[in-house]
Amino acid sequence: MVTLEKAKLDWPHLDFGYRKTDFNIRYTFKDGKWDEGTLTRDEVIPIHMAATCLHYGQECFEGLKVFETRDGEAVVFRIDENAKRFVRSARKILMEPVPEEMFIDAVYRVVNANRRFVPPHGTGASLYVRPLLLGTGAQVGVKPSSEYLFVVFVTPVGPYFKTGFKPVDIVVEEEVDRAAPLGVGDAKVGGNYAAGMRATVRAKQAGYTEVLYLDARHKKYIDESGPANFFAITRDNQYVTPESSSILPSITNKSLVALAEELGLRPERRPIEVEEIFDFKEAGCCGTAAVITPIGSITYRDRKVVYAPDGQPGELCTRLYNTLTAIQVGDAPDPHGWVRRIPPDDDR
Repeated sequence: MVTLEKAKLDWPHLDFGYRKTDFNIRYTFKDGKWDEGTLTRDEVIPIHMAATCLHYGQECFEGLKVFETRDGEAVVFRIDENAKRFVRSARKILMEPVPEEMFIDAVYRVVNANRRFVPPHGTGASLYVRPLLLGTGAQVGVKPSSEYLFVVFVTPVGPYFKTGFKPVDIVVEEEVDRAAPLGVGDAKVGGNYAAGMRATVRAKQAGYTEVLYLDARHKKYIDESGPANFFAITRDNQYVTPESSSILPSITNKSLVALAEELGLRPERRPIEVEEIFDFKEAGCCGTAAVITPIGSITYRDRKVVYAPDGQPGELCTRLYNTLTAIQVGDAPDPHGWVRRIPPDDDR
């Protein structure tokens, strides 16, 4: 295996943003089959002006992270779950699914082509991987495309929120619905995020970091935060997270549920009434980008509950965060088999 010199970046101080790397990979579905995929340095996608992704929202994506271990290996966290969720999202909006093994192989190929951008172990940074599926066939009638483009690009990133693992202040959103029951809230499609931008931007202008959405039907139950799932720790040490058909099934949250049980926290998925926020002792948002973001306070109408009066994350959020991140970077045993080594090209 050839050891490449790392890219010259300020690894410990990276923000969560796009940075050009060496290659991305692209696969085309046409005439009923996928091609073999091509690595390219081009950052621009040529696309027909009548493509279904532009007019009818046939677009879905994923997000996952690659880490470097102490011994210099590149590892990826729960890639099989991302591959499965990508298939579910595609099928939800009648797109041609990317076969799971092809998805995994594409990630391996593009990571190996950009190995010098995998952040060094211990810097707190990671290589963010963004798989993207687009309907590219030209249509003016509302119907599924017959052609698709599958792209995977990577970029080195730091924490999703500038504060890192520090409590943030959020506000309950009541004027905007992110997604509705029986819609596409449980799929990772761009329209869900576009729908929430007006709420997020307004909240940030008011001094909050993010919003917490309620269910669209009753406006009574917690759904999720803008970019992440919600969870809370009750006073009797239950890890509770919303059960809803209109939220994205977070792979991070799924992992935390397993870890919470091992830490004795009695996890439970159930409808959570918004009024319960005043009874929790800790709360957080979780997802691939942020892992866990502790919630310092939640404002609901004219009331505010504070979980971090000293400005520090709660004990149980901290334990969960430290446990999960240690597994992700190879510093702790992985009894669940969540972490996969990415074999270099000369080992494949």
